[in-house]
Amino acid sequence: MQVFVPLTRRFLVGTLAAAVLFLITARAEAQGIGFQGGATVDPEQAFFGAHLETPEIFPNFRFRPSIDAGFGSDFTLGAINVEFLYYIDLGRSGWALYQGGGPAVIFLRVNDDTSTHAGSFATFGFAHESGFFTDFRLGGYSAPSLKFVVGYTVRKKNP
Repeated sequence: MQVFVPLTRRFLVGTLAAAVLFLITARAEAQGIGFQGGATVDPEQAFFGAHLETPEIFPNFRFRPSIDAGFGSDFTLGAINVEFLYYIDLGRSGWALYQGGGPAVIFLRVNDDTSTHAGSFATFGFAHESGFFTDFRLGGYSAPSLKFVVGYTVRKKNP
């Protein structure tokens, strides 16, 4: 029975990832992919990851799912984050303030033992139209208590 349970979790995670990709129906040039990294507090870890940013679903409202891997504190933490963000332009500076959050699936690996947990987080940050962003995320349940994030989103340039 133990062999079946991890297979079921992998199937559910794979199905969730496929559903996210199929739900994104906008044109490719309005989307972006990117990378982020940073540090977490409680647990104390360094992490890196990748994300997909959709175009605006509603005015100033975007979807940015991501996957992260954290290392340190004698264990490995993986996270699938389902993040919804609301952007507020800061004049003509090219900068925007954003806030949001969402649920997360947390994978913990300590030695040879793995477990899966639910988590959630709230996000607050700043993004530049060039693709650079920085934010912090407050976690709940099994998510890290605090994440400091720096990243970059690559978008296709319109001619």
